[in-house]
Amino acid sequence: MAGQIIVSGWMDYEPGDRGTMLGHLVDLGRRTREEEPGCLDYAMTADPADGRRIRVYERWTSRQALDEHFDTAHMKEFRAATSGLVRLGVSLQTHTVSATHDMR
Repeated sequence: MAGQIIVSGWMDYEPGDRGTMLGHLVDLGRRTREEEPGCLDYAMTADPADGRRIRVYERWTSRQALDEHFDTAHMKEFRAATSGLVRLGVSLQTHTVSATHDMR
């Protein structure tokens, strides 16, 4: 499926803030997957080797679907709820998929 968008990378938080952020991300991910038809996958996971790092993986039907995600009510609520958490670093990229094949 050409045109899909993948977001991948990481976000680092103060060790005391990572767990709080992950809790908020669980709710955000659930709502995003349930309420946004353009979301194909949305996963934020704790890196087991780094107590600060959250790994990011999102898959969207299109760039438009991703852009619309940033304007949803649940994204705005998430940003407000996490505004006081200390993020130490971030590296996120978007990738446009030109072809997808099943692994065998």
